[in-house]
Amino acid sequence: MMRELLLASRPISWVNTAFPFGAAYLLAGAPVDLVFVLGCLFFLVPYNLAMYGINDVFDYESDLRNPRKGGVEGGLVSREVAAVVHPRILWASAAICLPFVLFLLVVGSWVSNAILVLALFAVVAYSVRGLRFKEIPVLDSLTSSTHFSAPAWLGVALAAADGRSEDLADVATSGAVTVLGHGAAEALPTPAGWLVLLAFFLWGCAAHAFGAVQDVLPDRAGGLRSIATAFGARATVRLSTMTFVVAGVVLVAGGLFGPGGVFGGGFAGWPVAVAGLLAVPYVWNTGRFWNVTDDTSAGTNRGWKLFIRLNYVVGFLATLLMIVVVVAVG
Repeated sequence: MMRELLLASRPISWVNTAFPFGAAYLLAGAPVDLVFVLGCLFFLVPYNLAMYGINDVFDYESDLRNPRKGGVEGGLVSREVAAVVHPRILWASAAICLPFVLFLLVVGSWVSNAILVLALFAVVAYSVRGLRFKEIPVLDSLTSSTHFSAPAWLGVALAAADGRSEDLADVATSGAVTVLGHGAAEALPTPAGWLVLLAFFLWGCAAHAFGAVQDVLPDRAGGLRSIATAFGARATVRLSTMTFVVAGVVLVAGGLFGPGGVFGGGFAGWPVAVAGLLAVPYVWNTGRFWNVTDDTSAGTNRGWKLFIRLNYVVGFLATLLMIVVVVAVG
């Protein structure tokens, strides 16, 4: 059973939710404390088990027809044991998440609690019968992006709760700025922080749309709808590519010319602008499938596998950028 739970949680994707929370929490000015540790642990494993495990259960019939499933890109059990394993996955998801959720609710503010509830609702609504946001084109990408963006939103909100970023309030109000948060001064992100959160949300939308392209044919065969089945493979790839472009431009332009930007004499501008360049490999990866057709859409799986690897490389570079920022502020 442990093997099934592990596969359902998609270990290869754990970093995609834990890193945004941890990075946002620290860049908003909060210290490495119990909230940081337990928050990262929650978004590392339990959150992913719930998100992907629920999806595996309710997408089982279509997954049986999908050649990608059954490995790192999705757990798949045999029909003989599905009736036993699936309820256990759902119960395990709830049981493992519950203590972390209760802790985060207790230590949080009404803002962070609302974000956490939204994140959990998005996890459930994406897959369960009666909601199935994943089968509503465009809303599917918006919901999927919420899965990955909400941890960052929560990190910023928790950093502001009870003045956890109080020790950096003077830095924030002086203009030397914590990149994402205003410290104890207020619960809202800085202008640079808004840009980062917006760009990351756009990244999530683009990533989901691109990932849906490889499943156009099996989804249609199974009667499932998605942004890719609705728009077609070629239009979806182009939309995804341009969304990655917009995400990068938002950061570069905002970092250079926005409030607190480089040309405005602000410290926060230059790391935001540099971060915008991290969109380039994603633009290249999706853009090379610019003329894909529905019939050749399965070939974009090559790009999806590279996308997964890119996340680790870009995450490493983003971490180096964070270190530079912290050292410069310190």
